[in-house]
Amino acid sequence: MKPIVLSGIRPTGQLHLGNYLGALQKFVKMQQEGIYENFFFIADLHALTTNPDPKALHENVKNVLAEYIAAGLDPEKSTLFIQSDVHEIPELYLLLNMHVGIGELMRTAAFKDKARKQLGITSPATDDDEDMAREIIGGNSNKRVNAGLLTYPTLMAVDILIQKADFVPVGKDQEQHLELTRRFARRFNSFYNVDFFKEPQNFNFGGEPVKVPGLDGSGKMGKSEGNCLYLIDEDKPLRKKVMRAVTDAGPTEPNQPMAEPVKNLFAILKLVATPDKVQFFTDAYNRCEIRYGDLKKELAEDILAITAPIRERYKEIRNDEAYLRRVVEMGAEKARAHARKTVEDVRQIMGILPF
Repeated sequence: MKPIVLSGIRPTGQLHLGNYLGALQKFVKMQQEGIYENFFFIADLHALTTNPDPKALHENVKNVLAEYIAAGLDPEKSTLFIQSDVHEIPELYLLLNMHVGIGELMRTAAFKDKARKQLGITSPATDDDEDMAREIIGGNSNKRVNAGLLTYPTLMAVDILIQKADFVPVGKDQEQHLELTRRFARRFNSFYNVDFFKEPQNFNFGGEPVKVPGLDGSGKMGKSEGNCLYLIDEDKPLRKKVMRAVTDAGPTEPNQPMAEPVKNLFAILKLVATPDKVQFFTDAYNRCEIRYGDLKKELAEDILAITAPIRERYKEIRNDEAYLRRVVEMGAEKARAHARKTVEDVRQIMGILPF
């Protein structure tokens, strides 16, 4: 059997250049190599933790699915599915939660950060668990943190364990959740004295992870940060976004170290342009002859060379509702075949037996 690689994305909006260069492009390469059995899903159940508008959620699921395919993921070669279509996931989520502690969930960094945001807490964060618990429980009945946010790591663990995944590509912000998945797997195996769940490992595609910076001069590209280029951006809006990217006044002496915003632009250029173009602008910077307007124009054209074909394929796919329906039905059948066997075995191990 081929090793299983699994990855999912929440449908909270359109995919951006960072999603493509950081993950999707590599997924397509893996698919072509044929070394792994690939499961790529749209995590609509995870999206519910932020109580999205129901109509917007459904449209976002369709959008992301169409973008997956437009970017090169082939439903004939990889399993593409919607999380909620695999009905075994909520069942295993319930069963696994019986072996997960509230305390360990409340101590996760992601939960603390998201809970504080949901409650509108702006005071400095504290490492004291009791202080954090008081903040979350609070005394204001009009403010609450939903239980789904607390048990997010359990659901993520189920996504992975139910498919018996060997590898899961995750960023730094999700490493703690992947470690919890391994912990939950060990705990289940130890409690029932079985060797059932695998301990999944992070997957870095055989090289350094790609970090795509945003256009605002700091941090990584992201939807919530508002500093991203969407894969389906039309030519004119995309060029406009790139031309507005933050820079500085320019170097004043040869070989001057780059400011963070300028370094970010060069980081994106290295990901999308040919080495000779990167060298040309690097030399111009080092000679104090850089024209940021020219750099941005070139950057925009190189990005469009990648995104424009994806955008055009997306439009065709997104308008073919019948095709999208066939894709999700086929993906659900494949994903459920794995999941069904896992849940049947877990029920057996836990003593939930038929008469």
